[in-house]
Amino acid sequence: MAPLVSHSGYLTARLLRATLRQPAFVAISLVQPMMWLLLFGQLFERVVEIPGFAAGSYIDFLTPGVVVMTVLFSSGWAGMGFIEDMDRGVMDRMLASPISRMAMMVSSVVNQAVAIVVQSLIVVVVALLLGAEFAGGVVGVLVMLVAAVLLAAAFASLSNGMALVVRTQESLIGFSTMLTLPLSFMSSAMMAREAAPGWIQTVSRFNPVDWSVVASREALSADPDWSAVFARLGGLLAVAVVAVWLATRAFRSYQRSL
Repeated sequence: MAPLVSHSGYLTARLLRATLRQPAFVAISLVQPMMWLLLFGQLFERVVEIPGFAAGSYIDFLTPGVVVMTVLFSSGWAGMGFIEDMDRGVMDRMLASPISRMAMMVSSVVNQAVAIVVQSLIVVVVALLLGAEFAGGVVGVLVMLVAAVLLAAAFASLSNGMALVVRTQESLIGFSTMLTLPLSFMSSAMMAREAAPGWIQTVSRFNPVDWSVVASREALSADPDWSAVFARLGGLLAVAVVAVWLATRAFRSYQRSL
């Protein structure tokens, strides 16, 4: 356990330093979720007038959705770091060293989690400036952050695992787009589930993206159903654990091909 923690800490620091050396990337990553909240919030603000739409304010409704969409589009690109390491020969050197394979995966997940927490807090601040009111308060925001981090862990791990299999940026971009866009649209991120076609309502119940949205939205409400919140958080945790395990197994596939 001690080597795993120390290796993970070292590799996480390496990834964070690499990120901070790219100020343009950092700026875009911080501005993008704000743009989504502003644009979608203005474009769809009148959907709350649809009969049966439970939310009183679309910004209140949209904020967890924007957080989750930020998770998808940020963590879906996590594997790019692995591909860059493969192209430069860094991956082969790390695999030949005593560094834990799990630490390599954990460090990538932690790096994504740090980015997601910062982006999510910015979304919350902008939403409050736009007039959002979160009855769930600080506890609700913390639950939303937990749900976002668990979802990020799952998708970052899948992205890393796929990077070890496909090994090209073009293939990873195609995989990420094919996965994230349908899952985001087949959730209640931007539209109430009741307003979606019946088959999408059915699919969304088994969609981890929707679990994160619903858990966050419920925790931010005035009277949360905590059993529903914890059930979805438990589902997200299970998906994240399986995704990390599968991605770590992908190292074997990569090493066999060398």
